[in-house]
Amino acid sequence: MLSTEVKRELQAVVGPDDVRDDTETRLAYSYDATPMYQAMPDGVVFPESTEEVQAIMKIASRYRIPIVGRGSGSNLSAGTVPVEGGLVMVMTKMNRLIEIDQENLTATFQPGLITKQLHEAVERIGLFYPPDPGSMHVSTLGGNIAECAGGLRGLKYGTTKDYVIGLEAVLPSGDILRTGGKLTKDVAGYDLTKLLVGSEGTLAIITEATVKLLPLPEDRRVMVAHFSDLYAAARTVSQIIAERIIPCTLEFLDQGTIRVIEDYAKIGLPADMAAILLIEQDGPTSVVERDIERIAEICRQAKAAHVQVAQSREEEAQLMSARRSALSALARLRPTTILEDATVPRAAIAPMVEQINRIKEKYGLQICTFGHAGDGNLHPTCMTDARDREEIERVEKAFEEIFDAAIRLGGTITGEHGVGLAKAPFLEWKVGKSGIEVMKGIKKAFDPDGLLNPGKMFAKETRRRVVIM
Repeated sequence: MLSTEVKRELQAVVGPDDVRDDTETRLAYSYDATPMYQAMPDGVVFPESTEEVQAIMKIASRYRIPIVGRGSGSNLSAGTVPVEGGLVMVMTKMNRLIEIDQENLTATFQPGLITKQLHEAVERIGLFYPPDPGSMHVSTLGGNIAECAGGLRGLKYGTTKDYVIGLEAVLPSGDILRTGGKLTKDVAGYDLTKLLVGSEGTLAIITEATVKLLPLPEDRRVMVAHFSDLYAAARTVSQIIAERIIPCTLEFLDQGTIRVIEDYAKIGLPADMAAILLIEQDGPTSVVERDIERIAEICRQAKAAHVQVAQSREEEAQLMSARRSALSALARLRPTTILEDATVPRAAIAPMVEQINRIKEKYGLQICTFGHAGDGNLHPTCMTDARDREEIERVEKAFEEIFDAAIRLGGTITGEHGVGLAKAPFLEWKVGKSGIEVMKGIKKAFDPDGLLNPGKMFAKETRRRVVIM
């Protein structure tokens, strides 16, 4: 719990109702969406303005209190678990959409704004913010920026880092840092905007952001292709891109995922297929029609067992729901669901899925795989039970081997979920010792006392990498 003196100073800043250190509140903010990680904070604070964040940071710096910034807590890397106690700073009251600038095609907002709310607001006036993480109905934009969130549209449109062009952030000292702006070009010094995007709350607390917007695509079409052969599905992904067609969405579901979704949603998915590709294209109507027709032809040439182009918006929504319901469907099977995001070059999708299948058989686990085939971002998802310690040990060994396999195939340990606490022991596998030292130097420059989100990104002990041949 907070000391009487610290609590009094915080209450003077935000008011007595927005400083909590009762057991119930501390428990509620002791975990996030990542299973099996939990730690109690000393207190929770709810600022409503940049000025309040400044004042809180100054108090925390003076008393050397750790600060963990938090939005909705929907991250999947234990990125907001307060492993060293301190204050959880919940940003959800700073949730204003400040401006949509139709002349500069930008939007400016506070970090607590829900992602879907921005989508809806800009689309009402014919504009478009592409990043669409699976948690967009609940996740905050500040959290998206902290984690550099991706989503289904990443292949064609990129991820959060490709849209954030300006930030206001508060440093541990309480000083305000402003980066970028409503600019198409800006090479004045280091790109601090890009540095803060994906920094997982370890460098500063973001209090305002400006993102670029695009014109809303004129049209869209959705199709699905069923494959009895995993490699045929993977080759089809590469062939579509080789034809210089970049779909808006190009998603992959393996057989295990297909069966679970069909059992859950009853939407007519073929349980006997090895893989499904779900494809969406958007843009001018003539381009969309041409691309969808050509993609369907490529799928047939690749010996797809079935190719279906949606003929109505209702049918499109039903097809897309198959992918967006994947995690919900899988989560019904066992008490604990662990969703990872090993990522490989798209040409390595089939070998990666085969590696995942080999590893799950080796350890006797239930792992299903789905994900963003177009950009190689796969989600091997393990259904388990955190109460079964022996099984969890097998799960941990399996994911170590999955991360190793991804790196050997030219990939990475995380494509969009971030490092946080969960993947910190594996970061050195990807970036090497020199990379870790450079990152630690950046952290030291921003946060010399190590108060911001301590325990994240950098592991106290790197997991020893055993290369599995």
